[in-house]
Amino acid sequence: MDIKDLYQIYSTNYLVDTDTRNIRNNSIFFSLKGDNFNGNKFAIEALKKGAKYAVIDEEESEIEGRTILVDNVLKTLQKLANYHRRKLEIPVIGLTGSNGKTTTKELLNAVLKTQYNTKATQGNLNNHIGVPLTLLSFTNKTEIGIVEMGANHQKEIEFLSNICEPDIGCITNFGKAHLEGFGGIGGVIKGKSELYTYLEKENKIAFVNSNDPIQLELTKKIKRILLNNSITISSIQPFLELKYTNKKILTNLVGTYNLDNIRVAISIGEYFNISTINSSTAISNYSPTNNRSQVLVKNNNKILMDAYNANPTSTLAALYNFNKIKETRKVVILGDMFELGEDSAKEHQYIVNICENLEIDRFIFIGKNYYETTAEEKYDSVESMKNKLNISTFKNNYILIKGSRGMALERLLDLID
Repeated sequence: MDIKDLYQIYSTNYLVDTDTRNIRNNSIFFSLKGDNFNGNKFAIEALKKGAKYAVIDEEESEIEGRTILVDNVLKTLQKLANYHRRKLEIPVIGLTGSNGKTTTKELLNAVLKTQYNTKATQGNLNNHIGVPLTLLSFTNKTEIGIVEMGANHQKEIEFLSNICEPDIGCITNFGKAHLEGFGGIGGVIKGKSELYTYLEKENKIAFVNSNDPIQLELTKKIKRILLNNSITISSIQPFLELKYTNKKILTNLVGTYNLDNIRVAISIGEYFNISTINSSTAISNYSPTNNRSQVLVKNNNKILMDAYNANPTSTLAALYNFNKIKETRKVVILGDMFELGEDSAKEHQYIVNICENLEIDRFIFIGKNYYETTAEEKYDSVESMKNKLNISTFKNNYILIKGSRGMALERLLDLID
């Protein structure tokens, strides 16, 4: 079937599903394949649960009048998303970077939706499947689209940029994330900067952090707007308090590293003529979720749960911020950082060395990588820590918990009295 014909079917209700556990009535089910699953085998189930059509790429799954046979389901999904993006003719904002993408996306969405009908990437659906699904969630009522783009190899941001065709782009930062896939920090900069390459080629706009000399150098030939540096921090105890146009913004965010995320949201909001009061209110009302710098209170302990992701750059930022906070007794629990390749041992030891010079009462390190360092209190797994340490003895602490998603450090919450 031609993409134009498929688009006619899709545009009747703008519903696309890929998971038979969450089928919506009259949606189009795309039978995606993975290493351990084959969506073609679930096409019949999707149709029985309410999907109007199923897009398949295996003839044996064909059902006359209900399935659409294509050469490759994933490529068809991507082509349909790009076709839809062009049909909508709305401004699309593309976000990428090593750290802070999701928080920046959520803050920006909160600011823009005060005056516009916006749609943004849900959760972290930011890859070769998530970006098309995000675009296909935009309807004819959407006024501004926000697309988060993630990558761990070269050419991925280039590919995603060509699908979503952003009018505005922003790279939050360049950090030591996915070093294994990118081949070092130089590879990270090159890979993330594929967004800049797209913006320059298409004469689009980049929002740039003027405090980052690398970003300034890479965007010299691009139509760019510098982030509003008049937004400053007045307090971090423990939540950020900001000053913006001589007014205070009380936030639910911790960490000075969130200042640049907020600057992106407000600066792009200013470009779209969002009023100062609306931006300030949106930032004040935003609260992080899903273990992203959440402040929790459990009995006698206050916990800064930052266990959604971790890399050397974000871990250092979290440590330095936590070090500045004034509390009677502070404890840090760090879990392994993944995807660091041959730099893994060096980066984990470096974090341990930094910790030795911080004004924090206790450090606990968890994971096979940290276990190989010179750290004093360390465990090779969460299970080992549970067996050997009675964490419920902690009382009246302020605890920072940070580690890569695969460590699932939120499991520690069950052990804290």
